[in-house]
Amino acid sequence: MASTGKAAAEADYLEFAAARSSALFRIACLLTGDWHLAEDLVQETLGKVYVSWRRVSAADSPSAYADAILVRTFLSYRRKRSSSETPTGALPDRGYAADDPGLRLTLLDGLARLPERDRAVLILRYWEDRSVDEAAEVLRMSPGTVRVRSLRALRRLRRLLGDQLPQLAEC
Repeated sequence: MASTGKAAAEADYLEFAAARSSALFRIACLLTGDWHLAEDLVQETLGKVYVSWRRVSAADSPSAYADAILVRTFLSYRRKRSSSETPTGALPDRGYAADDPGLRLTLLDGLARLPERDRAVLILRYWEDRSVDEAAEVLRMSPGTVRVRSLRALRRLRRLLGDQLPQLAEC
């Protein structure tokens, strides 16, 4: 009987991992700016989710739980100076479904130049369209801190992009 429960839990995990992998990869790419590092972060995140699957699957939002693990893994990785990998300067060419690919690439470049926590706040709040409370929970910050950091990060992004993105400066 226990093996049936274990098999069902494993099947649930595999279904979750298959459904959530692409969204985790998108977030990881935005956070790192490096395709290969993003793949590594997603794999590490999915490994951590698997180990904690009972707790994750019992959470109100397993997707948010996985996103939080991903962001924390990214922030932890950035603190480690022992990493022997060096990120590349640009993502490989790939197609985008955006209306303006130039705008998208300009934003990705600007995000890559922001400090990690600022980048994480902007990606969660505006790219992933998370509420202040959801972003605060993922980042382990107060909602007020998320609001202030969002405002300051947007200002930094506008300064970094300068006249490359004039319509953003008007927001």
